[in-house]
Amino acid sequence: MEPMTPMSDSSVRALEPDEAKAHLRATIRRERLQRSERRRQEAAAALRDHVLALTSIQEAGCVSVYASRPHEPGTGPLIEALHRRGIRVLIPMLGDGLQRGWGVYHGIEDLVERAPGRPPEPSGEFLPSTTLADADVIVVPALAVDTSGTRLGQGGGWYDRALMDARPSSPVIALTFANEVRDGAAEPLPRERHDLGVDMVITPEGAHSLPA
Repeated sequence: MEPMTPMSDSSVRALEPDEAKAHLRATIRRERLQRSERRRQEAAAALRDHVLALTSIQEAGCVSVYASRPHEPGTGPLIEALHRRGIRVLIPMLGDGLQRGWGVYHGIEDLVERAPGRPPEPSGEFLPSTTLADADVIVVPALAVDTSGTRLGQGGGWYDRALMDARPSSPVIALTFANEVRDGAAEPLPRERHDLGVDMVITPEGAHSLPA
């Protein structure tokens, strides 16, 4: 099979939003596969440092963070650093019938992959979706973010639904790589009515506030 030829930005914008998202997801996932393990570890350490430097994190008692899968912006160092500071860390969990919920992080050895391809989850008590209201800061995954605050997720809509339980005052922070941040005026990401924006994007190079 011949490799897919990348589409131009104008061609992507001409697609229906769901088609444009699917194409962008496939392109970004291929690009992420090119990063070496060393580069991913360096990026995870830089992301940790930028997140920990935020005033909102320094004042937080509870933070929600996704447990990263291979090739995603790594969160392992961040989660462990928050835990060592005594901050309660909520990590996404799936309950019976794929219910959305949360688990409390108790240590790296506590995270388990319950099914192939699923992110690691805490092994302890399953907490309901409304537990997200406890989080003072919410760190979410993203395949891309634009400067208008639009986030491109993995495609399942998990966080768009989960964030309905967040407190309006809790900032939502997306982690990406620098080349995945787009100009919202020149290269806007496709956005549908159900898509929720983010307040900040952090890359290994630094943090950028956004109009969610």
